[in-house]
Amino acid sequence: MLPTWLTSFFFTLDLLLRLYFGFRILRRKLPVGVAWAWLSLILFLPIFGTILYGFLGEYRMGRRRLRRLLSATAAAQRIGAKFLPAPEPSDPLSAREASLARAIELLFTAPMSNGNDIELLRSAEEAFPQMIADVNAAQESCDMEFYIWSDGGRADDFGEALLGAAARGVRCRVLLDQVGSAKFLRGPQARRLRDGGVELKAALPSGLFRSLIARPDLRIHRKILVIDGKIAYTGSLNLADPKHFKRSAGVGPWVDAQCRLKGGAVRLLALVFATDWSVETGADPVSLASGLNFKDAAVEKRARIQCLPSGPALKNSEIEEVLLMAIYAAKRELVLTTPYFVPSESLLYALMSAARRGVRVVLIAPEQVDSRLTHYASRAFLKELIEAGVLVGLYRLGMLHTKSVTVDGNFSLFGSLNLDPRSLRINFEITLAVYDEGFAGALVKLQESYLENCVMLDSTFGNRDSWITGLKEDLARLAGPLL
Repeated sequence: MLPTWLTSFFFTLDLLLRLYFGFRILRRKLPVGVAWAWLSLILFLPIFGTILYGFLGEYRMGRRRLRRLLSATAAAQRIGAKFLPAPEPSDPLSAREASLARAIELLFTAPMSNGNDIELLRSAEEAFPQMIADVNAAQESCDMEFYIWSDGGRADDFGEALLGAAARGVRCRVLLDQVGSAKFLRGPQARRLRDGGVELKAALPSGLFRSLIARPDLRIHRKILVIDGKIAYTGSLNLADPKHFKRSAGVGPWVDAQCRLKGGAVRLLALVFATDWSVETGADPVSLASGLNFKDAAVEKRARIQCLPSGPALKNSEIEEVLLMAIYAAKRELVLTTPYFVPSESLLYALMSAARRGVRVVLIAPEQVDSRLTHYASRAFLKELIEAGVLVGLYRLGMLHTKSVTVDGNFSLFGSLNLDPRSLRINFEITLAVYDEGFAGALVKLQESYLENCVMLDSTFGNRDSWITGLKEDLARLAGPLL
């Protein structure tokens, strides 16, 4: 039994910390749901709630890293603005799209890149061969960052192509999230890449000591590949072959989509990579960004694109504001695909409002997900959407991982962003705002192909659930802002 004075000391310390963290939460002006969730945790779970908030409640990344990130981001924005926009295409944006583009530019300092080619690769089976072929043809550079590199299948083939490029004298730089790619970074393939001349770095290193100065679950969730400054890829696909990746998770093969770009948008993605590389290596951001070679290989030059890197160093609501603007801009149809659906109140009500004003709103998510907590939280929100008239489909053929939004078949958001609090506020993500009917049309066709293999939910959804299941959903929903 502890002495009375020691018990009093810990009690007083916990009380002071709870009061301090409560004050911090109020001053940070978090979304109301997030603030209430943290306040409840701190006030009603003594000691545990305080410790949890201390580790995970704030977007700490360390002062030195934050300074490097802000410096590198500012340098990339200055350099990117010098080369944009390209000559305006002959077909002007509609008034609605022009208004949306202006708002996005103000939020993200994201000038429009005109004159791009963008091709949708509908699956890993389409994306991997094209990516490998482009790496095999590389002459100067291969720069990439991914959340996950997992051994097996086409991911190994990609690694062989990268080793071949390095052997030809191509500069190869790879940035992998330390947590997402932990097993790979410790494995023999990573050693082979380094021994073969590939510069391989782990992003956002974590550990017990670092967790004292930086939040341990801040992750780089971006998927970017830039080759010779003329071709770029981004989307939802990690360097993981769905025939081998997480097959024991019980959710089926992972289903992804990727896009291949040429034109000014390639430079924008290259600058995002240069920013993250500078932060992790300490390289001078100005010389790093200025040294990027760019070649405009676009042929059709039809797509206008804005590049939207998001993360906890920025204003937390920026990417969510873009989503909200896209939802409210929809007049006829709005289709969204996401592997994880745990929306904020603002997103939830925006989707319900769109359905109630006559927009065909379709949400497509996987039937099985690799997180039980997210599964129960999602179900609680889906019931409200169905009641409001949103069409909800649960994909049956695997872990649908494509992250996409299409608005009226002419505007789209595409990239690595999930519709959950982690992607919206904690992860470093990459999203493209694409103003091109051709790409949007191809993306709508892909979304509709997903819908054909969905279980469509109706008003009876959840009626047969036990009270225990209902309680799990309600508790998961309360925890939703913290997921």
